[in-house]
Amino acid sequence: MDLNTIAEVVRPRTRAELPAWQAGDAWLAGGTWLFSEPQVHLSRLIDLTDLAWPTLAVSDSGLTVGATCTVAELDALQCPADWTAAPLIDQCCRAFLASFKIWKTATVGGNLCMSLPAGPMISLLAALEGVCTIWKSDGSEQRIGVADFVTGNNGNVLGRGDLLRQIDIPLAALKRRTAFRQIALTPVGRSGALLIGTLGRDGDLLLTVTASTVKPLQLRFAAMPGTDELRSAITHDIPDALYHDDVHGKPAWRKAMTLRLAEEIRAELAGGARP
Repeated sequence: MDLNTIAEVVRPRTRAELPAWQAGDAWLAGGTWLFSEPQVHLSRLIDLTDLAWPTLAVSDSGLTVGATCTVAELDALQCPADWTAAPLIDQCCRAFLASFKIWKTATVGGNLCMSLPAGPMISLLAALEGVCTIWKSDGSEQRIGVADFVTGNNGNVLGRGDLLRQIDIPLAALKRRTAFRQIALTPVGRSGALLIGTLGRDGDLLLTVTASTVKPLQLRFAAMPGTDELRSAITHDIPDALYHDDVHGKPAWRKAMTLRLAEEIRAELAGGARP
């Protein structure tokens, strides 16, 4: 869609060249949502392309994902053999249920910043204990976990003029065993619940609940819980008010699916056969 209210496109090449934020501004990365509907309140786009951020960087400490990395680039990453959690990348990328055109254009950072409950990059990066680096509009930086970055449906911690720079995933998270579950009302529908469990070498379990709730929620267990303990923890730690309500699923159904998928994940990681 043409944005016929845009009067200027700025293309900074360094952080120092980023213009002072003003009313009517928007960051432009992939633009798959930005150009999908009228944006009559916008008058200037700040194109992030010429900043040329590295898309993906593998190091001894883990993986750094540039905010402008596309879904296709992330999916194509050749992960080290000892990254047990690597299959999650493929699983979450395919949870988009999007065309190859979207894959090649939509960015990881854009998915986080849209902060929709069903954002699969939020699911992936929260489950892998990713940490966001934010360039604040005052010139400082902020680091915050992905699970805390998203605060609600289409809500996050970014202030006016703040910019998501990258997400760092620790090596220890990439070496955990994983189990993935997703469900939607239709075969190619938006996720109604997307849960990921990761298991550490010491037997600790991290359960990440997304899509069914308005923001990512995580439950940690020092050891593998039993069925009743897990159910009790979910019921206690996730208030009914946090279950999302839209055409893709009512709260009662999302809660039921969360409980069901969580138990499937527990059983799989505990050594049982996948249902």
